[in-house]
Amino acid sequence: MINVNPLFAQTLDEHTATRLARLPLHCIQTEFPNKTSHTADSVLDAVLLPSQLHPAFYGCLDWHSSVHGHWLLAKVLKQFPQLSIRDSIIQLLNNSFQPQKITEEVLYFSKYKTTKTFERTYGWAWVLKLDEELYNWNDPLGKEWHRIFQPLALEVVHLWKEYLPKQTYPNRTGVHPNTAFGLVFALDWARANHDSVFEKAIIKKAMSFYFDSKATPAYLEPDGTDFLSPSLEIADLMRRVLPKQHFINWFNKFYEPRSIQRITTLPVVSDRSDYQIVHLDGLMISRAWCMKGIAGILPANHPWKKIFEKTAADFLKQAMTTINGNNYGGDHWLASFMLYALSI
Repeated sequence: MINVNPLFAQTLDEHTATRLARLPLHCIQTEFPNKTSHTADSVLDAVLLPSQLHPAFYGCLDWHSSVHGHWLLAKVLKQFPQLSIRDSIIQLLNNSFQPQKITEEVLYFSKYKTTKTFERTYGWAWVLKLDEELYNWNDPLGKEWHRIFQPLALEVVHLWKEYLPKQTYPNRTGVHPNTAFGLVFALDWARANHDSVFEKAIIKKAMSFYFDSKATPAYLEPDGTDFLSPSLEIADLMRRVLPKQHFINWFNKFYEPRSIQRITTLPVVSDRSDYQIVHLDGLMISRAWCMKGIAGILPANHPWKKIFEKTAADFLKQAMTTINGNNYGGDHWLASFMLYALSI
């Protein structure tokens, strides 16, 4: 009998929320170091500062980390409205959620020759997760921020609907382009916003990509810079797409014991000062949130249910010790991952 680590049942408390929120509070307006991922059309836009390219989301090293840092702050404020750092969060979010700034973020996707594919689909996914959080917040501030942010979310939905029919193959990587991760957040958004057209398109694509997958080679995971598990992201998507019993039948064929053993082994993070190797701390956390969600679907007698529960708890306990404000390579993004994992 496996004893489940009590951290698995932990709910997010105000102390932890404050600790995590301090990290994006620091980095959202920290412009450098910065990785812009901007493909310049000419010398004129090659020399633009990050804050000129992205007036709302220029900090936290890269655009997507800034977006999910905003998601963290919105979620924390929503869940703990009397948080001790409430005023600082409101001031920062008010500064970002300004109509002109969001308008410029929307225009970026059509302003240059190559920006239509900017942040596809990882950054797109976090835009929709942020929008979903604001949409479901019954608060005057949340409603106003949602109204201002909506044009960017709708632009992403438009781009995604345009892209899905053209996406012939999924990306099964463990980093940003991972298709399954993006579709999870997109599907959550489509259901929250009652966009049945988008929802059906996502489900159709998920089924065509992953329904026939068997004996996934997860025993080869991870790659050296993974922050997502290619196999677990697929399973996390399919638990949303398939009816419960159909998912269990699919899941039983998807994993072999050697792959389960591999993905439940703690990743080795040899150098947390390395901005790529530290991705593996994120892998611990994303594996944990996937395992928590999957374990919630599996029946009590399923052989991997308790293994997933215990592994998720152990991974989150280990990862929490690494989020300490002393390493910008991880601190600019890991808090968002941890908050999401604790919210499942």
